[in-house]
Amino acid sequence: MKVLANDGISQSGIDALDKAGYDVITTTVAQEQLINYINEKDVSVLLVRSATTVRKDLIDACPGLKIIGRGGVGMDNIDVDYARENGISVINTPAASSHSVAELVFGHFYGLARFIHNSNRDMPLEGDSNFGKLKKAYAKGTELKGKTLGVLGFGRIGQATAKVALGAGMKVIAFDPFLESANLELDFFDGQKVNFNIKTISKEDVLKQSDFISLHVPAQKEYVIDEKEFTMMKDGVIIANAARGGVLNEVALVKALESGKVARAALDVYEKEPKPEMQLLMNPALSLTPHTGAATNEAQDRIGTELASQIISILG
Repeated sequence: MKVLANDGISQSGIDALDKAGYDVITTTVAQEQLINYINEKDVSVLLVRSATTVRKDLIDACPGLKIIGRGGVGMDNIDVDYARENGISVINTPAASSHSVAELVFGHFYGLARFIHNSNRDMPLEGDSNFGKLKKAYAKGTELKGKTLGVLGFGRIGQATAKVALGAGMKVIAFDPFLESANLELDFFDGQKVNFNIKTISKEDVLKQSDFISLHVPAQKEYVIDEKEFTMMKDGVIIANAARGGVLNEVALVKALESGKVARAALDVYEKEPKPEMQLLMNPALSLTPHTGAATNEAQDRIGTELASQIISILG
């Protein structure tokens, strides 16, 4: 039985599938050639990340498909319900990359709080000629300890981000329309554990009280953060979106940065991928990464082995 990992899969995943007798193909097939390739090679399992889309036309044209797998959390690039209606199993790996995304968010937060993203741009250009000027320009950083992190969307990734925040000494508040509270267990290197029970509050209260805000919501029809939401926030808030492009209004964000309502912000996802707006790419108040939230070796290993175990469980 053949598995096409069109957007790649970790070696650990390949090894697990090989051991179970599956033929794993890691060729990246162009979207427009995918239907023919799947049928010609008699592919039973199609694995994707965010680059490949699996829509109704492909599902209709590939009757041999038994499983569609998404290496990651969001499945907005797959017509999930339609696939399942047609007897295809659709799987993903919601827990595998949670901590990787959380660490990326905090990489951005620490960098923004201390102007590291700006310093890294300016030091190579002016470090020898304007050292004192740069030192003065970036001497008004802020600590995360003691500040309030607001988490919008308190699923697996939101909770993982909250755990990092708690470890950093932050207060955590959260909003989630489907969750009243969550028990967070922090595991330490020596076996000690500390438990925190976080009760969710209204979205408005999170926006009003937070010094830092992190979005962890699925793709949806309307913006979760738009002009109205920016007006509710504290002046000088720092915000990060490592969830989905389109949950935050980027035009409204730029305006909020210009007015000072938002001091600085981080984006890992964009409304227009893979070609983000130039006004975002050139804005010095933004810390930017190219949708790499789940892109750690550890997360990819977990994703690969988790997909493999689900495939083996379903197909035997």
